[in-house]
Amino acid sequence: MQFNRSGFDNTQLLHLYTELLRPRMIEEKMLVLLRQGRISKWFSGIGQEAIAVGATMALDQDEYIMPLHRNLGVFTARKMPFAKLFMQWQGTKDGYSKGRERSFHFGSAEHHVCGMISHLGPQMAIADGVALAHKLRREQKVSMTFCGDGGTSEGDFHEALNVAAVWGLPVIFLIENNGYGLSTPISEQFMCAQLADRAPGYGMKGVIIDGNNILEVYQAISAARRYCITEQKPIFIECMTFRMRGHEEASGVKYVPKELFEEWGKKDPVVNYEQFLLAEGILNEQSIAAIRDRIQHEIEDGLNEGFAAGRIHPDTDEEVRDVFAPGKAPLIAPATGATTDKKFINAISDAMRQCMERHPELVLMGQDIAEYGGAFKVTEGFVQQFGRERVRNTPICESAIVGAALGLSLKGFKAMMEMQFADFVTVGFNQIVNNLAKIHYRWGQSANVVVRMPTGGGVGAGPFHSQSNEAWFTHVPGLKVVYPSTPYDAKGLLIAALEDPNPVLFFEHKALYRSVSGPVPDDYYTVEIGKARQVSRGSDISIITYGLGVQWAVACAEKHPGVSFDILDLRSLAPLDYDAIADCVRQTGKVLVLHEDTLTGGLGGEIAAWISEHCFEHLDAPVMRCASLDTPIPFAPELEQNFMASARLESCVQKLLGY
Repeated sequence: MQFNRSGFDNTQLLHLYTELLRPRMIEEKMLVLLRQGRISKWFSGIGQEAIAVGATMALDQDEYIMPLHRNLGVFTARKMPFAKLFMQWQGTKDGYSKGRERSFHFGSAEHHVCGMISHLGPQMAIADGVALAHKLRREQKVSMTFCGDGGTSEGDFHEALNVAAVWGLPVIFLIENNGYGLSTPISEQFMCAQLADRAPGYGMKGVIIDGNNILEVYQAISAARRYCITEQKPIFIECMTFRMRGHEEASGVKYVPKELFEEWGKKDPVVNYEQFLLAEGILNEQSIAAIRDRIQHEIEDGLNEGFAAGRIHPDTDEEVRDVFAPGKAPLIAPATGATTDKKFINAISDAMRQCMERHPELVLMGQDIAEYGGAFKVTEGFVQQFGRERVRNTPICESAIVGAALGLSLKGFKAMMEMQFADFVTVGFNQIVNNLAKIHYRWGQSANVVVRMPTGGGVGAGPFHSQSNEAWFTHVPGLKVVYPSTPYDAKGLLIAALEDPNPVLFFEHKALYRSVSGPVPDDYYTVEIGKARQVSRGSDISIITYGLGVQWAVACAEKHPGVSFDILDLRSLAPLDYDAIADCVRQTGKVLVLHEDTLTGGLGGEIAAWISEHCFEHLDAPVMRCASLDTPIPFAPELEQNFMASARLESCVQKLLGY
């Protein structure tokens, strides 16, 4: 192994050695504790330390890094106290995640580290978002994300690289090619000679380096950083290395040929660098012993503090409270009484325009939303008013754009992404339910992201442009789900969603876009998320509904002037307004839950169960549900009308009135 010390003084070389040695010594201690049964699990990075340490030290301290399992050197080089790291690994209250996350699945905004999720690839899109924030602010900064050779097969990898290249983002994509994805060798993972061969296909520069040579890593990342900033482009760095332990200790290494251990053992990054410094006269046996002794004391002191932390005593209130970032959208009343009659779609557009004017840090992203104005023309004219930097056409890669929205949020931006159709959320599902939803609970990071979801049937769009999938997300802690039915609420709730520090899925029914009009305040205002709207008061039957169901319920009531209907528009599906629901039950004792979603697994089942559990004594009949058929949504108008819940609303009302 050849070390080029050009540009390094002795102090820098010694500093690199100390930082390289620290994670090795910590890991060696962890393996001892694992054998003693004092810790439960460990993902070892022994043999790969030079990559994490060298790359981290080549960046500024305030540049975000997205590390993975075997990147302990990122955390130690960012000066995270070992005691707190150990408490994190032990799952104690004083760790970085309050005991809610394992090993390196956490982050720290203070140290500009964004914690991974187990799905690996989604980290890379977050790096895109952070880099976009740097680009928009004209900052001379980069973001850096790690990925293993196995992770390069994930769709998120391809989406993130494509977006970074198309948008010219200063991202360093650092690939650790250690030969195996758990037990699967690279020969069964990809067929190109080197992973860096893929880089030109994305329109970016690719570099291959010796990942075990800390000086080469440091120099390569320093050069990559300068390149990304100067050229405003991403770069692909493939680090050749080897994992000397199992994927995690329980998996072992029987699948690895012994000769590979012999070959790579000679390339040990710590041993080789130490020998180089000895040969240069920068280290001697006494100085090595002194450095080791100092690190050993850090480790022992940290272990003593960590083991003394004790077990967690669960606080249920705190657990529930920490699912969401503190604070909510402020209640803002219109400054004047001026209103204009607007269609539903114009109210949404009005809200977005005023939010863009009020919040210069708000960025809109979506397919065809710029000059074309979006599939439904919601953002028509926006690019002329706010520019292409803030109104961004995206490639067709929903997962990467949701991840980029989260990355923007890390840097203090607000982000709104339009799913062209709510159906397309399936290809961005992981980012929403595992990254956006869980990030605050996991390590206290808010996600100020709104995902707009044009939804619903009744427009002859068939199975893949008509689904009502809101119930997929009301099941996920950490997401707020909003579903207005009037132009007034559409504007006020969308503004509230953009003001909220938490991720919000904003469902907007396509059939309401141009079919419903009403007075909408001209000013900027909010409608409180989590508060239902009483549409009408009645004494015979209550209908609890939302979205297009409100129009159905009102139309049904108009057909039966002799029946007193109590109609509640939920507006927010997560959180639900349980007080308003309970009041509805008390009002009539007969409750019908109506929604366009399919019957099985729809939100109506949850509402009906809650009423039965909490309001049983006020019921004069079983809680009934009226929903769409448990089939995909058909295309032919006659089949679609038969599918919709509205086809069964009359019979459900009559059945309930008959009790």
